[in-house]
Amino acid sequence: MNERTAQSVEQEASDWWRTSIIDMEPGKIHYGGYAIEDLIGQVGFADMIWLMTRGDLPNRAEAALLETALVAAVDHGPQAPSIAIARMAATCGVGLNNAMASAVNVLGDVHGGAGEQAITLYHDIDARMQAGLDLDAAVAAGIDEQIDQHGKHIPGFGHRFHPVDPRAPRLLAMVDEAAGKGVVSGRFATLARGIETTLEQRKGKRIPMNIDGATAVIYAELGFAGPLARGLFCLSRSVGILAHAWEQTQQGGRNKGPIPRRLIWSYDGPARRSVPKRD
Repeated sequence: MNERTAQSVEQEASDWWRTSIIDMEPGKIHYGGYAIEDLIGQVGFADMIWLMTRGDLPNRAEAALLETALVAAVDHGPQAPSIAIARMAATCGVGLNNAMASAVNVLGDVHGGAGEQAITLYHDIDARMQAGLDLDAAVAAGIDEQIDQHGKHIPGFGHRFHPVDPRAPRLLAMVDEAAGKGVVSGRFATLARGIETTLEQRKGKRIPMNIDGATAVIYAELGFAGPLARGLFCLSRSVGILAHAWEQTQQGGRNKGPIPRRLIWSYDGPARRSVPKRD
């Protein structure tokens, strides 16, 4: 193998996993060009999430707003399927990482995907406004398209447990404050409130924004792509998952199922019967 061929093979190997995220050699680690020893002690975890997913550091106001969304969604109790799964897994004798992985694996379109879906809806409405429609017309068209494509559920609005999700108003207030300082535009907060208004007009009752809709406003305002919203939710909820898995590990218990042993599930199959005699 001549030198030129050897260099080309080495380059091919180096390019196999091409990345702009991390640059590393023995004794040196750089994220997006920043030395890890310079980042340590100077930036927070929200800053690092931004750097790793966006390629550069946010300003302090952007990082603070991102952190509010991450903080708000960390947990929703054992009634949330992901949390319940983490606790059940912990009673099966697996490690914390296994319990966490079991829980994160159920964060899909139905449980965990509403934030991404809400951003998609917001972007659709925003595009209609950029094309010339006013807020009311753009919201109405966006909702109609959402219903035609995905059914009557509007992601990010309404909650099966909270009449008003206590997290959403506070998050929107933070967005308003950031918009007032020029950190974000505020337009996604405006159109999200427009969705609330239109839903109330159509249904005759208020369908308030929930945590997914509110965090989606923040992620959209900060310029995160829709699919990243689901990943950010997974990062946030992983904190609660870890806490519950650890607590259950400390409490003990073996092979705990979703309901206490003395309670039996409802059975609606055939009545008890004898096995027929067969030749």
